[in-house]
Amino acid sequence: MANDGPSGNRPVVGFVQPPASCYICNMYQPSPRNRPRRFVQNRRFRPRRTVAKQVRRWPADISRMRELGYFFFKAKFTGILAGLLLTLSLAVRCQNNTQPSPTLADLNQAIERSAQYDDEKERAIALLKSDLLASRPDDLELLFHRYQPVYEQYKVFNYDSAFHYARELLRTALRLHDPSRIVYARLKTGFCLLSSGMFKETLDSLKEINITGAPDSLKAEYYALMGRYYYDLGDFDNDAYNTPVYIALGNKYIDSALQLYPPGSFSATYYKGLKAIKTGNRQSAMNHLRELLSRSDLSDHELAVTASTLSDIYINNGQPDTAIQLLIRAAIADIRSSTKETAAIFNLAQLLYKKGDVKNASSYIEAAIRDASFYGARQRKVQVSAILPLIEGEKISRVEAQKRTLVTYSVITTLLLLIVIVLAIVIFRQVNKLKIAQRKITEAHEKLQAANGRLLEANNKLSEANKIKEEYIGYFFNADSEFFAKVEKFKKSLEQKIAYRRWEDLISLVNNTDLKKEKEELLQNFDKIFLKLFPDFIQGFNTLFKEEDRIQLKDHEFLNTDLRIFALIRMGIHENEKIARILEYSVNTINTYKTRIKNKSIVPNEEFEQRIMEIKTL
Repeated sequence: MANDGPSGNRPVVGFVQPPASCYICNMYQPSPRNRPRRFVQNRRFRPRRTVAKQVRRWPADISRMRELGYFFFKAKFTGILAGLLLTLSLAVRCQNNTQPSPTLADLNQAIERSAQYDDEKERAIALLKSDLLASRPDDLELLFHRYQPVYEQYKVFNYDSAFHYARELLRTALRLHDPSRIVYARLKTGFCLLSSGMFKETLDSLKEINITGAPDSLKAEYYALMGRYYYDLGDFDNDAYNTPVYIALGNKYIDSALQLYPPGSFSATYYKGLKAIKTGNRQSAMNHLRELLSRSDLSDHELAVTASTLSDIYINNGQPDTAIQLLIRAAIADIRSSTKETAAIFNLAQLLYKKGDVKNASSYIEAAIRDASFYGARQRKVQVSAILPLIEGEKISRVEAQKRTLVTYSVITTLLLLIVIVLAIVIFRQVNKLKIAQRKITEAHEKLQAANGRLLEANNKLSEANKIKEEYIGYFFNADSEFFAKVEKFKKSLEQKIAYRRWEDLISLVNNTDLKKEKEELLQNFDKIFLKLFPDFIQGFNTLFKEEDRIQLKDHEFLNTDLRIFALIRMGIHENEKIARILEYSVNTINTYKTRIKNKSIVPNEEFEQRIMEIKTL
């Protein structure tokens, strides 16, 4: 059973809540411990002032902000607004905690309003993008600051966009030459990759991170992300050999993260619970997660993550009703926060299906499919696809219900209808047998088609080999005939000159025999026959190279040595010793030729000869 976590409602996909001391996420917050020196120079830490005093000091602050730039003024103003909004949200949360537990009807209403929540999200993103477009390209500090909220909006909403802005954050951080920002951006990139289920790419990205000298908040996020990675990998393998190893590695990283997270923070409490689940300590995990649910300051996303993870414990404890209540809360919170990388509604559909509520299960699995497709989470698509038969199952269940009704009426009315029902059952069984037979026939047909395909491929190869043999047999019969004629003529000349004792003419005759020319004629004849069989060989050969590395033949030249080596390979002569004997080169020379040619190619060396063999005959 997939569980929810901070990345998008899986327990192994841990959402890392940036603590207040993270100077990158909250540059305007009064916590200078981990900030770079340039952000806090000439500024002393002052106790908080009331909002009224803050407003009275705005003129002086504005003057100071003009010196520091528009960015810091907006940050302070945003901090005041954030405080007001936080107060309102706490009041709303306290009111919500007194309300009864939501029902499936509440969830259905939330699904109907999901398009409105998504539109609000899109409008908020559009406003952030408009600010981003208004930024000067050379103001890298402001660009980095404005990329952050756009990424945060997208990270559990749409993978492609989140990954794009994570890469923009990294590109800007690299231009700023700020190690902490670079670590921050690489963490966001790794978060996107892991949320999408790309494990190899995630590990490659995380390996590039050097947390030496990074603030504690970034170190905690790094360790939590590594723990997430190994937890996810263990769940993906789900075997008795690899999974315990991955879980142990994940626990080590989570321990490191817990040493850095502020005690009592959401991330610290959540990861304690998550680790307790992974180590089998359900009671401890339940205590931590219940503690989080009792808090009134959770965001919708944090509420969804906590409730979904806690539901998994109740499922394992054999308490599906409590788990369903928690998953309803989590699914509604996900919809309100427009979280598309989620497993809550998927897990809810599975539980309802097991309880026999196929109608709601079918509706929720369709919603889960839409969310997974919209976000682009690969592993989530695989999980959801496994439960797709629920949709067909609902249709079958309706047919079965109608059939049971007809059977009841038939038993009550007449014995004749009962006979009809018996016949219908027999027919139904026969249909099943026919379906089984048809399935076997289909499998046999598919195997036959596969065998026919292999035979066709073998026939094509045999046909090609026969064509090559026919051409070269004819050529060599003709060449042998000409060679024997030359030998006969040479023999007669020798006999005549020996008979008349014309020794000088004999020596001249032997010296005038040009073996090099004979060899060249033999190779030219080979080239002509080969190009007759493979007229597109040179063109196909050149497609494997860049324009500047392609072979240009001289006038009256059919093949050069480079082409002739691979022409012999195309003919099926792969041994370097045989090629060397035919072309009268050493084996080392042939190896040198082949290595030089393959290194210039645009295809991998190990695939080069296979691509040569794919060049077809006429």
